[in-house]
Amino acid sequence: MSGIDPSAEKRITGTSERREQIIQRLRAQGSVQVNDLSHRYGVSTVTIRNDLAFLEKQGIAVRAYGGALLCEGNMPGVEPSVEDKSSLNTAIKRKIAQAAAALVKPGHRIILDSGTTTFEIARMLRQHADVIAMTNGMNVANALLEAEGVELLMTGGHLRRQSQSFYGEQAERSLQNYHFDLLFLGVDAIDLDRGVSTHNEDEARLNRKMCEVAERIIVVTDASKFNCSSLHKIIDTQRIDMIIVDEGIPAESLEGLRKNGVDVVLV
Repeated sequence: MSGIDPSAEKRITGTSERREQIIQRLRAQGSVQVNDLSHRYGVSTVTIRNDLAFLEKQGIAVRAYGGALLCEGNMPGVEPSVEDKSSLNTAIKRKIAQAAAALVKPGHRIILDSGTTTFEIARMLRQHADVIAMTNGMNVANALLEAEGVELLMTGGHLRRQSQSFYGEQAERSLQNYHFDLLFLGVDAIDLDRGVSTHNEDEARLNRKMCEVAERIIVVTDASKFNCSSLHKIIDTQRIDMIIVDEGIPAESLEGLRKNGVDVVLV
């Protein structure tokens, strides 16, 4: 059992929150039943079937008679903390960051998404000059404190401590009156068919706003994020202008990205 209190589950009102809880139960049990979920969350069986249909479309579950089974191959992992992420693939992230920072020229206005790869990019910008950088990442902003040639802007908003990132209406509004040359977008998962996705709905919404105000969208990710999907889609892969990734990227993903016109930089 997942250890989730059924009485607490019934108090869940948001569709996104309920679906996240269903994913947790799938991970814990391997399967779920429509009638059981309907009772636990106090919603109709039709609503639950819609939830399961959505999760199947995301590649997270496979519907079966009366419920659904966990789809092991494309299951999104539990979101790790920034501290946990910072210890993963550090050498690769620094190579990616070096290639990304080389794209930033004097006069550029850039967005650095929250994350550990964008944190490494921020560290690489300390010798740059005449650059304006906006970020929603607390760790990214801290890395730019010593970058005297970089004018730092923060989105503001509500802080998610799990990711050290700001989100919400205030953060989204802060982007409205700007136009940026480059967006460096970190991702939790990327799949050719399902697009770029992340664990958190609020962060996905802010990321989409970032994409709207940037001239070029540059995804920075290590190869481990490929052929995976998280619950909340940000954009289709066709909208990516460039992706900077290590040579461990699956061959079919590399071929598919290039066919879609995405400029792939291998490090």
